[in-house]
Amino acid sequence: MGSIDTYILRTTLASFAVVLVSLTGVIWITQALRGIDLMTSQGQTIITFLGITGLVIPALILIIAPIALMIAISHTLNKLATDSEIIVMNAAGLSPIRLFVPFLYATLLVALLVAFIAAYLAPDGMRRIKRWDAEITADVLANILQPGRFVQLDQNLTIRIRERQPGGVLAGIFIDDRRDPKERISIIADRGTVLNNDRGSFLILQDGHLERFETGKQEPALITFDRNAFDMSKFSRRSSDVVYGIRERYLWELFSPAPDDPMYKQLPGQFRADLHDRLMAPLYPLAFAALTFAFLGTPRTTRQSRNFSIANAILAVFGLRTIGFACSVMAVKSPLAVVVQYLMLALATGAGIWMILVGAVVEPPTRIVEAINRSNARLLRLLGRPVTP
Repeated sequence: MGSIDTYILRTTLASFAVVLVSLTGVIWITQALRGIDLMTSQGQTIITFLGITGLVIPALILIIAPIALMIAISHTLNKLATDSEIIVMNAAGLSPIRLFVPFLYATLLVALLVAFIAAYLAPDGMRRIKRWDAEITADVLANILQPGRFVQLDQNLTIRIRERQPGGVLAGIFIDDRRDPKERISIIADRGTVLNNDRGSFLILQDGHLERFETGKQEPALITFDRNAFDMSKFSRRSSDVVYGIRERYLWELFSPAPDDPMYKQLPGQFRADLHDRLMAPLYPLAFAALTFAFLGTPRTTRQSRNFSIANAILAVFGLRTIGFACSVMAVKSPLAVVVQYLMLALATGAGIWMILVGAVVEPPTRIVEAINRSNARLLRLLGRPVTP
């Protein structure tokens, strides 16, 4: 690449990085606030909270990256136009299609990033979230029980602890178990610990007593124990039992799912829609870049407004992505929607490249420009400012 290409590529990628980080950060914060209950209700640390919510970032980048690229290209082209660099390049013999080359390099880099995220990184992050969530849920006693609170784990099962002690020891345990309609069991223990093994999850109680109230008997049965195990397996989900959904499957798993996969048998349309949605993810940066450059990349004089072209570029990109989302939803039930998606992207990219090749300049109709100028003149007169001839 020459110095001009390097300059444009560096400017575009720098703008892309700034926009991508900014947009992803804002959207990530809104998503992360939904998981704040990890710290409040489940007693997790800030590290766990940031770790789990941070794993969703690749999935956000998958959607945001093409839009960030469009904004970066628009910013770079606007900067080149403001400094009259596009006109100078065109006067020096640099055609619009040749000027598009460094933007194409940047687009290909973004497309490769999006392809990698769609194929591996995003589903891998979703898998880690599901495994992490399963581990947190499996350790239900150590995370959900809060000192001094009565927690109802089941319709007729209530547990309370007085405090937490170092080493995972739960002190002052009270259990009220009325799940069996024929009896009611109340357990009070000085302390206890959580034990997870192959047979399930258990609350190991120490130094306590158990009262069993049986139906038809007036006196309860009182049992004193030094050590007793209370089965909590019903309220635990072992990480080995995690079943990955469609969004958590790698791209190659969507290509050839197992014929006996129960989820594939139940939702074959969802597999098809998600597969093609990921295959088309790297194509959106190409379409967005071609359309953006087609509207903003042609040389203009300083008297020609770029606002109309910027608005058209935004509308074209927004419309393309909206139709893509709609087709992704319809592809679950109709394979024809997948064909429409591919044709739509091909037509949008082809139209953008054709406009670049012919050097088409998109300008608003004369009547619209005159109407806008008249409205501006009236507004300036109402504000008492002189009108520029």
